[in-house]
Amino acid sequence: MENPQTKACPFCAETIQARAVKCRFCGEFLTTDRARALTGAESHSHSGPNKESSSKMLFRARPSLWALSGAVVKGLIFLGLAVFLVRYPLEELPIFRLSESSAAADSEDLVGEATEGRVLELTEQQLLLFGRCRVIVGAGLAAVVVLVLLLKMLRLKMIYYEVTADRIEWGRGILDRRVDNLDMFRVVDLRLRRSLLDCVVGVGTVALITTDKTDPEFVFKKVHNSRRLYDIIKKASLDADQRNAVMHLE
Repeated sequence: MENPQTKACPFCAETIQARAVKCRFCGEFLTTDRARALTGAESHSHSGPNKESSSKMLFRARPSLWALSGAVVKGLIFLGLAVFLVRYPLEELPIFRLSESSAAADSEDLVGEATEGRVLELTEQQLLLFGRCRVIVGAGLAAVVVLVLLLKMLRLKMIYYEVTADRIEWGRGILDRRVDNLDMFRVVDLRLRRSLLDCVVGVGTVALITTDKTDPEFVFKKVHNSRRLYDIIKKASLDADQRNAVMHLE
């Protein structure tokens, strides 16, 4: 690629020939140390710092496992039920009684007695089958609860947040991996939510109100250093509004 035929004078900013040694407008020589210093400072200010500052990582985080506290509590309840089904012999409860007669007349008497006294007559094979089904159901329930909790933990830890001066980027998904971003100047408002437990464990939730049609409300859920994230986004959004001359009307 050929160099441009003209350039701007570092002293008066007038357009001059690229090979000029002296500016024809201000009369300054372009080969002096002062001219080289001005040219280097100008190019550095236009290309280096702005680009570097806009791409510099301001915050990086993943959701904390405390975001699954509600799911874990429910899972523990179902796990307790599963352990109860496996360990406790329900077939030995007083409502179950082993049938000792198979005669038709005796069966009718037993049915009447079971209806009156709320006692269920079962054969020995039926009691054994009931016990096996009880253990299978309890073990299956425990396996499902553990699998669901592990899957939720994996999905949560696959989420990441990255914040720069220009945008917010996040990724999510296990097999179907999706990455999206949000321009910082689209942030209209933000708020920080921290419960008592969040304050104890050092996490919080930062919610953003944006003008983005895809994500009108974006949430950083249960992240560490949430107060620092709140301050970073607040300052970055104001700076982005000034750079892009954006004014949010309420």
